[in-house]
Amino acid sequence: MKESMIIDLVNGNVFGVWFLIGAALVFWMQAGFAMVEAGFTRAKNAGNIIMKNLMDFSIGTVMFILIGFSLLLGEDVIGLIGKPGFDLFTSYANFDWSNFVFNLVFCATTATIVSGAMAERTKFLSYCIYSAIISALIYPIEAHWIWGGGWLAQLGFHDFAGSCAIHMVGGISALIGAKILGARIGKFKKDSSGKIVKVNAFPGHNLPLGALGVFILWFGWYGFNGAAATSVEQLGSIFLTTTIAPAVATVTCMILTWVKYGKPDVSMSLNASLAGLVAITAPCDVTDALGAVIIGIVAGVLVVFGVWLLDYKLHVDDPVGAVAVHCLNGIWGTIAVGLFATDSAPGYGIADAAGNTMVGLFYGGGFKLLGLQLLGVLAVAAWTAVTITITFLAIKATNGLRVSEEEEITGLDATEHGLPSAYAGFSLMDISNTMTMDMNENTDLGEEDYEKASDVKKDAAVQVVNPGFPSTGISKVVIIAKLTRYEKLKKAMNDLGVTGMTVTQVMGCGIQKGVGEKYRGVEMDATLLPKVKVEVVVSKIPVESVIEAAKKVLYTGHVGDGKIFVYPVERVVKIRTGEENFAALQDVE
Repeated sequence: MKESMIIDLVNGNVFGVWFLIGAALVFWMQAGFAMVEAGFTRAKNAGNIIMKNLMDFSIGTVMFILIGFSLLLGEDVIGLIGKPGFDLFTSYANFDWSNFVFNLVFCATTATIVSGAMAERTKFLSYCIYSAIISALIYPIEAHWIWGGGWLAQLGFHDFAGSCAIHMVGGISALIGAKILGARIGKFKKDSSGKIVKVNAFPGHNLPLGALGVFILWFGWYGFNGAAATSVEQLGSIFLTTTIAPAVATVTCMILTWVKYGKPDVSMSLNASLAGLVAITAPCDVTDALGAVIIGIVAGVLVVFGVWLLDYKLHVDDPVGAVAVHCLNGIWGTIAVGLFATDSAPGYGIADAAGNTMVGLFYGGGFKLLGLQLLGVLAVAAWTAVTITITFLAIKATNGLRVSEEEEITGLDATEHGLPSAYAGFSLMDISNTMTMDMNENTDLGEEDYEKASDVKKDAAVQVVNPGFPSTGISKVVIIAKLTRYEKLKKAMNDLGVTGMTVTQVMGCGIQKGVGEKYRGVEMDATLLPKVKVEVVVSKIPVESVIEAAKKVLYTGHVGDGKIFVYPVERVVKIRTGEENFAALQDVE
């Protein structure tokens, strides 16, 4: 008897320590989310993304202290919420410190998921506001239903580590937020009637960084799923299913993209690893190896389908695939409990309100558990959809959700944080043999008509460098343009009265691209294009007129349609020919 008590005491202490180690692993997943989101988006927004992921946890901690923890794990009030209170401050000696930390790190994860889908165009202040609301109200209340003794827990609903409570909630919030926010400039090309006719790819600027994030997340997921295990056998089973499902999902996605797109897609396969992890999160403790394999196969297919669905059917711009990974697979993982739960799993404990054991449909349990899982999905989805929609619409009506188009084109690092670059000291030029430069900038500005385009879009499409006009009245204008615009440019110059020009055909490395490969199933542009350089010298014709005429004919609605340089001729001539030849040029025109 005494020996048994000692063993129980040791086991209790060991698993108490493991519980906190698991919480630390979940906290480390914040780094993984930050790396995935930063790597899958563009370099000009990397600092903003790091800042958002930092504030997810920091703001989430503040809100969890104030109200979130008590709403989640406070004394149950009619099965709906925990009783608000401040036991953390009023009864610290008897407070459950470990439980607070453990639930806090899970809460922060929910808000982080939303960040990726709304990346590159969300106001930072607005992000902080809705992140706080998710951590204070939306997540704690629905999590109370599942883990805090609420009505779903009383019925026998099972979500061991958060496919529903965390990932589906974050995924639904991401979907609604991205829809209300709108797509990044140039993501979808529209015809004159407003119909979307093309989806453009925005490749992530650093896939190795994104891959590092995925490996960090996979590592952290062993704590995410396993921290609440109560025996070595149960922990081993959870580790097994948490390994099988993402591995199978990744292989499935690799094969599917290889067949569908002709090449195995790197970023989609990384997404598939996360999709498999999300899907196994709810059933990790109640399924067996076969169930984990099937769950992983479906997750690998779902992530490819989800990315395609958002791009080509729903026209929702999700830069990192958050909706496909977390929303669809969060739903799938929760439903999978009702299909694959088996009492052969160690520590099995799913029971209804009467205490009767329930197993999944495919293991002879009928539809009872599956029905409960579907009810939970619908209830939590409805709560999330209503509350997050109200939140986003309220923010949009007051502070505004989206940055200006000028801020978006410039990049949020500079405009929101005063950060010239997250990569200070590093050249952003690709020095490979393609001579690619700024290859991760978007090009399509969403407006092809020059007259309808805003000044910001005109300036982004055709940049004018040094538009100052010398006292002599003589200027050299150098215009770099696509070869296909040369005839129109020549005619425009002739119409202005410019009769002499020097024309050189060159190859340009810039942000516009030719036909190339696919990225996440969307055609991506190549980078090296033929260009034409036109040089003219004007004195009587206003330089402003030359610039405006050139911009008008070069504009096609894309960043990098052309570039215009203006030089004082006095400086050019003196440098090239000497002082004595400058006077002769005064008679030009």
